[in-house]
Amino acid sequence: MSVIAEAAAPRFPSPFDFPDSPLSEAARQPLMLGAFLNLQDINISSHPTSNSWTFDYNAEIVRLSDELGFELAFSRTQWLPKGGYDGEASLDAFVALGAMAAITRRILLISTMHVLYGPLHPLHIAKYGATLDHIAKGRWGINIVTGHRSVEHEMFGWQRIEHDQRYAMTAELFDVLQHLWSDDENYSYDGKLSPWKLHNAFITPKPAFGRPILVNATGSPAGIDFAAHYSDLVFITSPGGAHIDSALDTLPAHIGRIRAAAAAAGRPIKTLINPIIISRDTEAEANAYAQAIVAGKPVATSQGFSPQAYDSDAHAWRGRLDPSHKQGLGLGGNIEIIGTPEQVVDKLVALHKTGIDGVQLSFYDFAPDLEYFGARVLPLLKQAGLRV
Repeated sequence: MSVIAEAAAPRFPSPFDFPDSPLSEAARQPLMLGAFLNLQDINISSHPTSNSWTFDYNAEIVRLSDELGFELAFSRTQWLPKGGYDGEASLDAFVALGAMAAITRRILLISTMHVLYGPLHPLHIAKYGATLDHIAKGRWGINIVTGHRSVEHEMFGWQRIEHDQRYAMTAELFDVLQHLWSDDENYSYDGKLSPWKLHNAFITPKPAFGRPILVNATGSPAGIDFAAHYSDLVFITSPGGAHIDSALDTLPAHIGRIRAAAAAAGRPIKTLINPIIISRDTEAEANAYAQAIVAGKPVATSQGFSPQAYDSDAHAWRGRLDPSHKQGLGLGGNIEIIGTPEQVVDKLVALHKTGIDGVQLSFYDFAPDLEYFGARVLPLLKQAGLRV
């Protein structure tokens, strides 16, 4: 039995236990759609783009996604030293996505949080989370990050914690949070693996649907074990790298392991993946767009978003380092889908057949490419039965 399974508290309610929760409603779509925002400078290429790290730009992206019927929005958060980002600007996803609750109606807003370091005590997370849950009426959640880069831990004065130990500590943290979100009496706790202590702790109001939505991104056995016991959505990467053919070959077995772990824990779970969509009316135009992006790629990029950046022990991106797999063009996203609207839909249908329940979409030029997706691709997804 895993450390997480041994430590896990009795099962607490999740939003999936409430048929009228926003998460339950979102999961009724055959293929959930999400927008994977860039709240920081990501300069993949010098090819022109309207993209901006600013709140206003990304708020408009989320408003449009909401209008198009998308179910999800979230963004990465990174803690890097000067020079680590492509540019100098990077908003915090916890604050930015939480703020978007007041300007949206249906879309689920998932705030990425590094939960093991920094000043946040479990009481802070529980209270902030319950507050945002009420502002968003059950549409807010946490993308749980344990931190794979040593430099991120060191910025907070920590040494990096060993990979599997991070997940065991995070399980302990979320056991505490579940109590704070659920218990009707004061709660006390003295951390076993972690430094957190609580005495007669209590928060009110409680979240509307048991607790906020929980997500984690992972590819490791320890991360999958954590997801099986705690997460509602698991954000996975292609074990075969960015090329869509390699992804389609390697995803079924990977998703099968995740579903088996969740079934053993007696919990429902949905899988998400992050394709970048490069689409135009003709195949030649789509390929020309992709090649124009490639032509503008710098010879040497910053360290910030590279899988090889700094000292990382992440498992999920190892497929991009495996020479036995077909690789993509380096356009961003975990998988690259390039083609006409019809070809894009064919690939999304194929991804769905591997077991993918939702796609967190990236676009090279986010605002116009998202509008194009809404006008040209979304109707075809409905015709294909992936949207209702």
